[in-house]
Amino acid sequence: MKRVLMMHGINHNMFGHRDPNFYGTITYEEINESLKETAAELGVELEIFQSNCEGTFVEKVHEAFLTKVDGVLVNPGGWTNYALGVMDALAILKAPWIEIHMANTFKKHNGTVNGMTTKLASGIVIGLGKHSYNIALRALVELMNNVE
Repeated sequence: MKRVLMMHGINHNMFGHRDPNFYGTITYEEINESLKETAAELGVELEIFQSNCEGTFVEKVHEAFLTKVDGVLVNPGGWTNYALGVMDALAILKAPWIEIHMANTFKKHNGTVNGMTTKLASGIVIGLGKHSYNIALRALVELMNNVE
């Protein structure tokens, strides 16, 4: 069975409490339950991880690389634009990975997004609210199935 790692970044444990205009009212737990259902439907093993500590997040990327996960979903949140350590860690991944953002980050940042991590991703799902995660998981499984 192929293995997928979902990596939630800083403050994601607070979904459902954050700005509903950008993030909606879905909670962290609801996002993860929906992902688990989709993973079961797609026949992939899903590990879910969240950290508010950049170093812990980076160490989990290293672990994903060393254990050769088949694919990674990443929502780095606030680390997207400014965390060189997260960017450097994600650059080592050999497996396909998709960056996810529930909010349209172009609206959030007045049309400009630096996206240090975004530039490295195999693909990006952005601005589709609570649907972003499941769409990204489906796309990732397609990518994983087409990797030689």
